[in-house]
Parts: sequence; structure tokens; C-alpha cells
Amino acid sequence: MADLLWDDVRCLFDPDLVGSLPDLRVPDASVEDWQAVLELVVARGWKNQYAEGEMVLPLPRAATVLSRPADAECPSLRVWPAADVLAIFRFHADDEIDFDVDLQELQRQERLDALCGFLRAIGRHLGKPVLMDPEGGHGHPVLGFDVEADQVVVLAERPVR
Repeated sequence: MADLLWDDVRCLFDPDLVGSLPDLRVPDASVEDWQAVLELVVARGWKNQYAEGEMVLPLPRAATVLSRPADAECPSLRVWPAADVLAIFRFHADDEIDFDVDLQELQRQERLDALCGFLRAIGRHLGKPVLMDPEGGHGHPVLGFDVEADQVVVLAERPVR
């Protein structure tokens, strides 16, 4: 059974209303949580690519990435949890895992199910919520993985229209 039905949440995936690259995050994270996500990516066999600038490198340990000098370029980890569904993790800080998805890739039930499965896998693995904020709307989640409900739920008080 789907966590969310496309017809019920379609407005939350409208790039004109929430931006084309919503911000996804795991708040109150740690270096250990980052490492757990990296290990989950490998364990699930999700296609991935780690890069520092234009240089593609083997996936390092989270502690190594997060201890880089403050003026170093921010590395990224591209993860494809399903064909044509891309999540891009950015290693900005150790206390919040953050990543982006492209709403253009998530415009039907099958793709929504892939996103929900991805958020659920991360949330279950960490035992923490995974939240989606509109682009630039940090702190105002519209949906996310709810640990107690064990599913992805709508969090917006009123639907974005």
C-alpha cells in the first residue's frame, strides 16, 4: 500500500508552488548518522556517485568528509534509489543530513512511491524523521517520514495550493 496517493499530494509536488528542488533533511543528526546513511546506500545497492567538485572519487567515511577544511568545496553524493529518481546529498554540516530531489522527476504515483520508499528506508534505518521543506523554506516541512507512524505523511497544516 502506498504511503501517499498522488492525487492527494500532487500540489506538494508542483514546482511553481514549492520550488523545483525541495530541501529534504534529517534534523538532529550526527556524524554516525551520516555514516549510517552511507552504509545504507551501499547495502541497498543504490547506484551512487561521490564527487568533490568535478572529481569523482570512491565513497569515503562520513567523518573524513565532514572534517574537511571550512574553505573546501562542499562534496556531493548522488544517489539513485530508483531509475530516473535522483537524490543529491550535500555535506554541509554534521548535525543535519540534507539532500535535494528534482520535482520534475516525481510527477506520478510510481515515482512518489519510490521517493516514499527512499525516505522510509532512511528514516527507519536512523530511527529519525526525514522531512521535506519547500525550496528555501527550511523549518516548514510539507511532508516527511514519521517514525511513530512508520510511514511518510503530509505535515503541512494546510495544503499548498
